[in-house]
Amino acid sequence: MIRQRREELGWSQARLASAAGTGQAVVSRIESGHLNPTVDMLRRLASAMNTELRLTLLPHGDPSAPEPAGRTRSR
Repeated sequence: MIRQRREELGWSQARLASAAGTGQAVVSRIESGHLNPTVDMLRRLASAMNTELRLTLLPHGDPSAPEPAGRTRSR
């Protein structure tokens, strides 16, 4: 979602990073799924892109919950 919104704005990773007060490498790692951002970082990225941030809490093990980046669910 972050990459999609950034690209909709026509922004580079460096521009988003600067607007959010972080480094381009951090944005790259978040977009590629190699770094799970903190809630604070998500707020900063959303604010920089003038985008609303919505968080949903789901019970642990909820089958409707998406898997974290880089993980697969065992069946």
